[in-house]
Amino acid sequence: MKLLGIMSGTSLDGIDVVLLEVEEFPVEGASSGEPTADLPSPRFPSVAWRVSGFLSRPYSGSERNVIREATESGGPKELALLHTWLGERFSEAALELLGTVGESPQSITVIGSHGQTVWHEPPGGGERGSSLQLGCPATLAERTGIDVVSDFRSRDLAVAGHGAPLVPWADAVLFRHPSGPRILQNLGGMGNVTWLPRLGDPAPVLAFDTGPGVALLDAAAELATGGDWRYDVDGALASRGEVSEAVLSRLMAHPFFQEAPPRSTGREVFGRGMVEMAVAWMRAETEVELKPADPESGWPDLVATLTAFTARSVGDAYREWVVRRGGEEVFLLGGGARNPALRNALAEELDPLRLSPGEELGIDPDAREAAAFAVLAWAHLKKLPANLPEATGSSAPRILGSFTPGVRP
Repeated sequence: MKLLGIMSGTSLDGIDVVLLEVEEFPVEGASSGEPTADLPSPRFPSVAWRVSGFLSRPYSGSERNVIREATESGGPKELALLHTWLGERFSEAALELLGTVGESPQSITVIGSHGQTVWHEPPGGGERGSSLQLGCPATLAERTGIDVVSDFRSRDLAVAGHGAPLVPWADAVLFRHPSGPRILQNLGGMGNVTWLPRLGDPAPVLAFDTGPGVALLDAAAELATGGDWRYDVDGALASRGEVSEAVLSRLMAHPFFQEAPPRSTGREVFGRGMVEMAVAWMRAETEVELKPADPESGWPDLVATLTAFTARSVGDAYREWVVRRGGEEVFLLGGGARNPALRNALAEELDPLRLSPGEELGIDPDAREAAAFAVLAWAHLKKLPANLPEATGSSAPRILGSFTPGVRP
């Protein structure tokens, strides 16, 4: 099957589209008959796969502002307009990739579209969680003619889960290896880890959000440069600054880090509001003025501190929950993998674990999440439960997503 996966992440950097080809082999532990949603445990299909095309379509500054303003302060009208606007942008990106690789929409079995997260509220205090992703699937189905699976998180949330992380099921399908455990660390807007047991090992997958990825660094870089930079280019700001241990300690005292997995988070916690709080702490601790659009006025120290914070949050999570499970190598994925200052800070935190580029998994580091939602759409068609209760905290495995039929000629 040829599958498309579409992802627009919390970093708001752009739209990633992957063309993934999969060939299925017998399913582990499969029994006769059709799989159902109430299986006692998820099953991981054995597949051969390859990425046949990848497109990353950056958002312009004005497009990022449209998304940010609608998600941070928009009312019903703005969110409704964003929903359809994103559907059109996703469609354009999908058709652009197909044109680039010379594939027709008719050759594609299904599109898995994650959508743009505008709010994520984990369960807590006896209340269920909620998560909202926008990006009109009907628009995508109409413009491309291809069947679409979307709204992946809702079903897990409905059975007491976080609705996140969902990528680990696809990780287990694509990346488990017979030689031993594998550790995947994503550094998108948020940071999350997936620990995969050796192929054939029945040990459960471990996966959870470690905390911030690059969302804080992106927001600080934008504030420092007056919007000229949308991220800390090559770690340039962080590499010129010094870490404030006092501010770092205050950041690490956030109650999120006291939560045991399963856990999830988002920009609602680790976003611009936290950066503004850190600016106030930095001014109080150092008496250095951080002037908007003046990257020489103390911003390098703040970005260095936020970079250390991101790395420390990953390191603490590994020391508490990951290292004991085994593994010698951490594969870095997501946009943060290209930031040398963040990579260096992570290498110090995770030593003696070895850091390796995500390309060694056979996939572009920026393509992994889009590929995962292509696999999750395929799982929906196969009627395979694709959430992991041990990762999301849900009460049961469930088939994920909602189906929107395309228009076939």
